[in-house]
Amino acid sequence: MESHDLEIEITKDGKVRAKVVGAKGKGCLDYVKLLEQIVGKVQAQELTSEYYEPDSRVQIDTAVRGKQQQ
Repeated sequence: MESHDLEIEITKDGKVRAKVVGAKGKGCLDYVKLLEQIVGKVQAQELTSEYYEPDSRVQIDTAVRGKQQQ
């Protein structure tokens, strides 16, 4: 199964920006649904070229990996 990444940024003013990487086709929208459950309604959405590629199988792993800030 292909690896998919969800890059999440929370800005100083509390806005959440997320980017799905590696999920091709409409399956990437499953990540959007997950984010809506966690942080609330999506205000804006931009589809990447990966969205228009043939679907890849999406399996969501809720493990958290993050950058440590110094």
